[in-house]
Amino acid sequence: MKKLLGVLAGVVFVALSGQAVADEQIEIGKKIYERAFGRGCGTCHDIASNPQLAANIKAGTLDRAKFEEVIKNGKGGMPKAMDEIMKNAAVTKAGYGEAQALDALFAYISSK
Repeated sequence: MKKLLGVLAGVVFVALSGQAVADEQIEIGKKIYERAFGRGCGTCHDIASNPQLAANIKAGTLDRAKFEEVIKNGKGGMPKAMDEIMKNAAVTKAGYGEAQALDALFAYISSK
């Protein structure tokens, strides 16, 4: 019985730890979205005439690979944004690399 309780406690701990990591990732993604280029991604992307990131991600028309390509290379009126993202204090504090920062931003936008 004690062994079973120990195993269950371990499973619960792992599940809660995973959720905490996901929550942290989304919070960092939110900070990137709100602060990129000093005014935030929403300055452009929350305007009806511009690409609606959350809708495009949910519809499957913007996958993670395309998202990364646009962030790194820019597209149309959007400038390259990777350097700006990596300057974000939340990214620096978390010690995130480029892939982790993009994952966080993509996760946050996906959660909107």
